[in-house]
Amino acid sequence: MPTFEVGIYNAEVRDLTKFGERHKSLDDSWENIHYFEFVADNEEHARRKAQAKYPPDRGYVVDQIIKIDYE
Repeated sequence: MPTFEVGIYNAEVRDLTKFGERHKSLDDSWENIHYFEFVADNEEHARRKAQAKYPPDRGYVVDQIIKIDYE
């Protein structure tokens, strides 16, 4: 199965840091994109796996998905 690099940030943290406020449970670094690797069948499967771990209803946004070729 291929590996995908998924870029994720948190919209709630981005919104709060614009006003100099802090999220109650997440570090300010979540205003920036964090990259994670997911092994999946395709891009959509990688997106679903990422969203299961980083749910949109908690402010997480999948910004990009890139297939990684280790060859």
